[in-house]
Amino acid sequence: MGIRQKISLVALLMLLLVVGCDRTQNDALAGTTVCYAPRYAKGFTILADTLNIGNHIIRITNPYQSDESFEQLLYLHNSEGTSCPDTFAGDIVSLPVDRIAVMSSSFVAMLDAIDCNERIVGVSGLKFITNEKIRRAADEGRVVEIGYDSNLNFEQIASRGTDIVLLYGLYGEDSATTAKLRSLGIPYLYIGDYVEYEPLGKAEWMVALGYLCGCEERAIECFRLIESRYTAIRDRKYCSAYRPRVMLNLPYRDSWFMPSTKSYAVRLIEDAGGEYIYPQNETTTSVPISTEEALLLASEADFWLNVGQLSSLDELRAIAPRFAEVDAVRERRTYNNNRRTTAVGGSDFWESGAVRPDLILEDLVKILHFEAPTDSLYYYQKLE
Repeated sequence: MGIRQKISLVALLMLLLVVGCDRTQNDALAGTTVCYAPRYAKGFTILADTLNIGNHIIRITNPYQSDESFEQLLYLHNSEGTSCPDTFAGDIVSLPVDRIAVMSSSFVAMLDAIDCNERIVGVSGLKFITNEKIRRAADEGRVVEIGYDSNLNFEQIASRGTDIVLLYGLYGEDSATTAKLRSLGIPYLYIGDYVEYEPLGKAEWMVALGYLCGCEERAIECFRLIESRYTAIRDRKYCSAYRPRVMLNLPYRDSWFMPSTKSYAVRLIEDAGGEYIYPQNETTTSVPISTEEALLLASEADFWLNVGQLSSLDELRAIAPRFAEVDAVRERRTYNNNRRTTAVGGSDFWESGAVRPDLILEDLVKILHFEAPTDSLYYYQKLE
């Protein structure tokens, strides 16, 4: 066989493989209909199995930062009398799911918001968790540390009788982790809340976990209340009358990373009636700028927010002495989102804040329009 024929054969085999995968995926979705289409979140959809009434499919798409397309299907089998398909291109779990291991603090907050925190049996980074119920459960031995990233303690996960592991990915699927979980017979689900740019999009992932826990109506109601409160705060007229300019972040080594105008932080600032100081970044990622350019931007800003782990102006002056005379520092209009932290640095802003963007937005409105003191804020504190 010549080289050209070999290349053609390989191409044909690859085409057949792709067609076969597409057919398998299509077969898995045959007889389904969308029963929950998120209003804000981009990474999940809930499908109802019309052939097996009461069962659902969670469809996850692109739950991490990657140019490669990813899709995961998780079949939720309602054990109360409904049948289950013989073949399915994905994991099948039987409801109710009672024992859950989580890889992110935001997943803890979602489960807590829908009153399912008692189902958590394992947490990655347990010492950083701010949720008092989980910390108390850990003290009593009902919740354990399960390790980090690719160094998960699979023995601990299995010994807890875990029904499912909620994963997150940074730049792609952790195939070693998922292969090990499959070998143990433990289903998993990727949760992509952190890649959502819309604040309400992050919070809406609680609905997906509501379906997983068999309490979807409670989850939808909880999200709708948060949505209603967020939009009411956002739509107040004074937020458009004055738009203060906002600087973000701190230097990292010799660069200053400025978020995209499409980012979560910038969306919150704009919804609070502020103006992001660096609208030039219209990409989808943060971009580095020089310290000199950052100094020019900071000198034009009315407020400076999200300054790492700093809690005082003296700390800021020590780290960035050239910025000590900008108006936002000199006139004490610098705030940080670390008011609610644990002794070892766990941040409730990134934990419960993921499901309570309404509280974050309320803080930002108080800061940008009223220069509120710390004691009136929830996640933020004013640097003194």
